Amino acid sequence: MNRPTSTRNAISPHERREIVKWIVQAALGLVGYGLPLFSSAGRLDWVWGWSLLIVLAAFLAAHPLILIPINPALLVERERGLRDPRVKSWDRWIAALGGGVFPLVSWIIAGLDVRFGWAGALPLAAHLGGLLVTVLGYALFLWAMASNAFFAEGVRIQAERGHVVAMGGPYSCVRHPGYAGAILSILATPFLLGSLWAVTPSLVAALLYAARTWLEDKTLMDELPGYKAYARRTRSRLLPGIW
Repeated sequence: MNRPTSTRNAISPHERREIVKWIVQAALGLVGYGLPLFSSAGRLDWVWGWSLLIVLAAFLAAHPLILIPINPALLVERERGLRDPRVKSWDRWIAALGGGVFPLVSWIIAGLDVRFGWAGALPLAAHLGGLLVTVLGYALFLWAMASNAFFAEGVRIQAERGHVVAMGGPYSCVRHPGYAGAILSILATPFLLGSLWAVTPSLVAALLYAARTWLEDKTLMDELPGYKAYARRTRSRLLPGIW
């Protein structure tokens, strides 16, 4: 199973407050990414910068639109993020670096590349291909989130929520589809923005996500009942038939 046993999805006052906090934080986060992106570019008429922000805004807006009808408790869980003291200590810095610092560095470098023309312009096909893969990566992430009632921000066993193994949706193909989607988006974003210089920090972020995948997989093997049996059936962590 990968859904809570309860079918009641009514939102309590506490959950409502936490969901509003998540929405406010997401909006501030969007601004927090947009300011350094356009500041580094030194211009506001950057079509590909706006394209990325629009995609990111849609991705963030999809969280409450997907989760409130089916599992508002998960959005409350995700609002706690890495602040939850039960999150594994190693995950705090890996998630912060791989999901925040290095992607932002990649965006800033892309903006500087646009301003100073370090690598020259990329063809339109590279921008469009990057846009397509970025959207597909975010879509895979959202599919994984909708398919896993325990899709928290930080790595921990959610015993108080009746944590069980997620096996439906993309989890029937790979064990960590959310990370696979994140890696796709991170690696595609430099091409969307049109900067080869921005690929390097994106590669570092992708490697950190791969390390996080390995560590989380080991944690689930050791601590989540039923995960070993699931792993024997679903052999791949991120790439079907490869790893």
